[in-house]
Amino acid sequence: MRENASASYWAIGYPVALFDAPTGRGTAGDPPFSLGCQASAPPSDHHGPSVAGGPRHIGGVLAKGETYEQFVEKFETKLTTDDCYTPEPVYEAVAGYVSERYGIPRSDMVRPFWPGGDYRSFDYRPGCCVVDNPPFSILAAIQRFYLDRGIRFFLFAPSLTCLSARSVAMEVNHLVCDCGVVYENGANPKTSFVTNMDPGTVMESYPELTRRVEAANRAVTKARSLPRYGYPPAVATAAMFQRYARHGVRLVVGAADCMHVSRLDAQRESKKGIFGGGLLLSKGKAAEHSEAADAVDAARLAAEGAATIVWELSDREVELQESLG
Repeated sequence: MRENASASYWAIGYPVALFDAPTGRGTAGDPPFSLGCQASAPPSDHHGPSVAGGPRHIGGVLAKGETYEQFVEKFETKLTTDDCYTPEPVYEAVAGYVSERYGIPRSDMVRPFWPGGDYRSFDYRPGCCVVDNPPFSILAAIQRFYLDRGIRFFLFAPSLTCLSARSVAMEVNHLVCDCGVVYENGANPKTSFVTNMDPGTVMESYPELTRRVEAANRAVTKARSLPRYGYPPAVATAAMFQRYARHGVRLVVGAADCMHVSRLDAQRESKKGIFGGGLLLSKGKAAEHSEAADAVDAARLAAEGAATIVWELSDREVELQESLG
């Protein structure tokens, strides 16, 4: 999704002014149109509505016996399983496939679904094709809207229930895939697609589209992965000792064998630190610590196969270590 300012506010649940799609005029006070698995912010030709003045102010008074948190909660936007943004690489993979299979130029593809918008009010130019991720909860109604108006579409759909809309099931093709798309809000539903551009076909499995979407999804997941940090045996943290306790390993560190540290010299340039603080251990205690760590970590690290960034002691910290014990 191409998240603009309004989408960002909406996604995290702040109450914001609503907007009249596609003009972007504010319609504060109108009830929101319930949007679902949001694939897009406003299309590039609309540039998206802006949030003038920031979040809308909340007015009113506390009810008798009501806490402030309960009062504020009444005004918060409730996010559902529909409230998820499609990663842009995934959308691009789908749009590329649609262009190749159906010969539709990217310039003819439109994305009418965004937070606060109403697909029914969107300006569908002649010859356009809707390639987007609509709210799954009203997918049947959306398909009927497009079918009745002769608007071409290729829409994301939930894999397991894509055939459940009896009113339109025989009028569209269900391209069933095995795509586990990880959306921006962390949801990971199996995703397939529905289209009215394959007359006479009701359902097909499509391995090529599955492969393309899965490849894009893996790229997105990899990009989001946080780095893993490790420490030499001379550093002990509560998180490490928690693992030892879970795996039945006992290790005791006395005051003479350690000193408290909040970060290593190697972390200063990158402005990192030891989460929760740690202990710099004497050489003798570091050897014991190494044995304990080997007992519980070797198998886990081998199984995960994840790259770990190991922070090493500086010369200064080695000298400090020499003074311990």
